[in-house]
Amino acid sequence: MAIEITHVRFGGTKKTEDEIVRYKWRSLEDGEVNESNKPTLVDWIDNKNGKAYVGSGSQRVSVGTVHPASGKPYLKTYADGVWTNNLVNLPTF
Repeated sequence: MAIEITHVRFGGTKKTEDEIVRYKWRSLEDGEVNESNKPTLVDWIDNKNGKAYVGSGSQRVSVGTVHPASGKPYLKTYADGVWTNNLVNLPTF
């Protein structure tokens, strides 16, 4: 399954990828709209062959997982071989 992340919710006042706590998404296969917390989506991408994106068409950017030496894993976009911050620019919910 593949999803497009459309909205994010931050857990604090900092607006960084590691501060996002929930993601609203749309299934690219059946259009289902749902939301998930950060640990669930990290596990889904890492262990269940899940694919997540931000944007659509030529603006589509892949989402990957980051596992810092200290702190919990989080999601970040990856475009043209470079980690980017597309998730923090999404609308909040």
